[in-house]
Amino acid sequence: MSIQQSEVLYTAVATAENGRDGRVATHDGTLDVVVNPPKEMGGSGAGTNPEQLFAAGYSACFQGALGVVARQEKADISGSTVTAEVGIGKNDDGFGIIVKISATIPNVDAATAKDLLEKAHQVCPYSKATRGNITVDLAV
Repeated sequence: MSIQQSEVLYTAVATAENGRDGRVATHDGTLDVVVNPPKEMGGSGAGTNPEQLFAAGYSACFQGALGVVARQEKADISGSTVTAEVGIGKNDDGFGIIVKISATIPNVDAATAKDLLEKAHQVCPYSKATRGNITVDLAV
């Protein structure tokens, strides 16, 4: 379910110059990076790229969602990490992305970790935004 403008608590604003081979910066100046296509896509690979930025945002957001779920389930996720792997490749209408979310949760068993990941995937805003649009695989 989408939110209404009146329910927005924070809005991030970023501007790109020159697309995948230029610069992207947030309006508050906290992020200002050179972006270049990776070598695998014919670029210099000298800067970051949109897939790395998406992976960073998704992994942080998912870790937050995991924390919400863990508190509800009274599970200890201290020392846990979440990794997002974002792949880009050609599809029928140009390019598309695919994501793998993996987590290491040292203080719970594998079944509990899998359950926590699946529940976090239901509440994570990035997961909600991409659901039905891209493949997202979960792994523990």
